[in-house]
Amino acid sequence: MRRRWLPALGLAAAAATIGAMFVIAPANAAGGVSATFSKGSDWGTGYEGKYTIANGSGSTLPSWTVEFDLPSGAKISSLWDGSYTASGQHVTVKNTWNGNVANGGSASFGFNVAYSGSYVAPSNCKLNGGSCSAGGTPPTSTTPPTTTTPPTTTTPPPPGGRGAPYLYMGWGSPPNPQTVMNATGIKWFTMAFINASGGCNPAWDSSRPLSGSADANAIAQIKAAGGQVVPSFGGWSGNKLGPNCSTPAALAGAYQQVINAYGLKAIDIDIENSDEFENEAVQDRILGALKIVKQNNPGIQTILTFGTSTTGPNYYGNRLIDQSKALGANVDVYTIMPFDFGGGANMYNSTVSAANGLRDKLKSTFGWSDATAYAHLGISGMNGLSDQQELTDLSTWTQITNWAKSNKIARLAFWSVNRDRGCPGGGVQSACSGIAQNDWDFTKVTAGF
Repeated sequence: MRRRWLPALGLAAAAATIGAMFVIAPANAAGGVSATFSKGSDWGTGYEGKYTIANGSGSTLPSWTVEFDLPSGAKISSLWDGSYTASGQHVTVKNTWNGNVANGGSASFGFNVAYSGSYVAPSNCKLNGGSCSAGGTPPTSTTPPTTTTPPTTTTPPPPGGRGAPYLYMGWGSPPNPQTVMNATGIKWFTMAFINASGGCNPAWDSSRPLSGSADANAIAQIKAAGGQVVPSFGGWSGNKLGPNCSTPAALAGAYQQVINAYGLKAIDIDIENSDEFENEAVQDRILGALKIVKQNNPGIQTILTFGTSTTGPNYYGNRLIDQSKALGANVDVYTIMPFDFGGGANMYNSTVSAANGLRDKLKSTFGWSDATAYAHLGISGMNGLSDQQELTDLSTWTQITNWAKSNKIARLAFWSVNRDRGCPGGGVQSACSGIAQNDWDFTKVTAGF
């Protein structure tokens, strides 16, 4: 069994923070419902912003619409946890999955803004047609207030969920996803694998349809329990879309079918083996398709997942990153699969070394800081025994998770929830980890990421 991997989803593009996060209070609103703007990272030509909708009205807020104006020369480049339209400088954002806000609760959406000249905050905020503030006086200046808080580096949580282990409905005695969610607190799953059925047509494992299949039923269960999914395209084996779709536009069309079918916020391209990862023409086709997907789906997150050496990306991984920049693919998260090294007895050290090798490659390619590189970096491990008998036990996975949290990487995943069950001495199997453990131990740790 050669594994196919997970993403780690990831995260909206951002750069090093040049000042502490600050909040601008919008205009007054009645009823104890407010929308508050906060600014995170700013990289000179763009920034990361967030609106938080707080409900103190005494009753449930069933839906929300936030409107605001951007200054001349500024525009939304991506937005997550909401859907938006723009008319000139006026932006209107409506809730998606996060519209039902209980009394005392809150919801939020994040976005990146590209701008020229000096930073100017959004203005003229409206919430459901009224004022955005529950009380107080708005500032008269759009200049960020001074603060004595030391500068920090902040990155937004990725729209695809920061921890999202793989779930595979076509293999390994798949568990009921709601059972796993209830036992662990996990909210996101990466669903494997979408491949080609009869040419450039997407289907689960090339055979199960997008609707009416076990996969579609699992997705419905996950969403009903308040979760979300990131479908993964590709994997190690199978008849894949990359080689079968003849152009970037055709491939983007196949991705779009899946996006439309499930109302997705993120997709993962698990690019492996000689038919995709080691095929330069297919690499470029995938990157071109992702560029189109980003243009046609504002706010969607795109993830690339690929193998690695213990020191970072190999030739084809480095090429993939270089070409993503050259082609303007605007990939959000680059996820490595740090296992099957053919060595690497200490899986914590090998994972950290591989991740820092990817960090350094992202820094050199895009000119990013350490923090920004980590904010575009994901890890997708393999729980228990890998194909090459490398051991990642629960203690090691906890170490890796803590490292990932401390460095604020974009995404963490593992292969797979199907294998997150104990079978000590069982070797590498599809329905258990090959080691002694309780059911869903690795998923519980990942849920805390």
